[in-house]
Amino acid sequence: MLEDLKEAVLRANLRLVSSGLVILTWGNASQISEDGSFVVIKPSGVSYSEMRAEDMVVTDLDGNVVEGRLCPSSDLPTHLELYRSFPGIGGVVHTHSRYATSFAQSERGIPCYGTTHADTFYGEVPCTRPLSSLETLSEYERNTGRVIAETFRTRGIDYTEVPAVLVCKHGPFTWGSSADKAVENAIILEEVACMALAAKELNAEVAPAPQYLVDKHYLRKHGKNAYYGQK
Repeated sequence: MLEDLKEAVLRANLRLVSSGLVILTWGNASQISEDGSFVVIKPSGVSYSEMRAEDMVVTDLDGNVVEGRLCPSSDLPTHLELYRSFPGIGGVVHTHSRYATSFAQSERGIPCYGTTHADTFYGEVPCTRPLSSLETLSEYERNTGRVIAETFRTRGIDYTEVPAVLVCKHGPFTWGSSADKAVENAIILEEVACMALAAKELNAEVAPAPQYLVDKHYLRKHGKNAYYGQK
């Protein structure tokens, strides 16, 4: 079942490796079916060089395996919580990419220092609060998704305008209309994390870009009045 979706999810996972965002087995990508009934995700702990489309695991929205001979990614409950909490997203990605993860481990969001960031993320990419010991010891992966949703809800951030987050002491998650779009957002996140770190090293007093510039660059690519690219 969902053979085309399995192929798409495999390609997205392999793109994480070819883009330099994943080493060993440190990452995963998933996509939800068009009818919202199933999620396809990579298997847990399997080498990317050995993965095939038939290895992708199909689950329902409760995490029950519907098809697949391998165990799904251990981060599946986080993905499922994001699909439940953020209606309309089609794909989720998690990596331990170097620069974005460095911000997460430092318990810091990534400020919007310039237009490269603003083209995709409408303001700072937030870092969540730390999970408590209870949240970590019980339903850790699901609580990771919950704390992501909590971060966006309590800070009033639109998850469609900032399709990325840093989980405190852990690493980045991104999402998008598909697994491939979530991978693209993960690539951009890593680049802007690298740029933000370099900007701070070059100028310790660097300030976020002014709101009018952020507005200009984000809104020229997103929303009803966007004019970037071909119509």
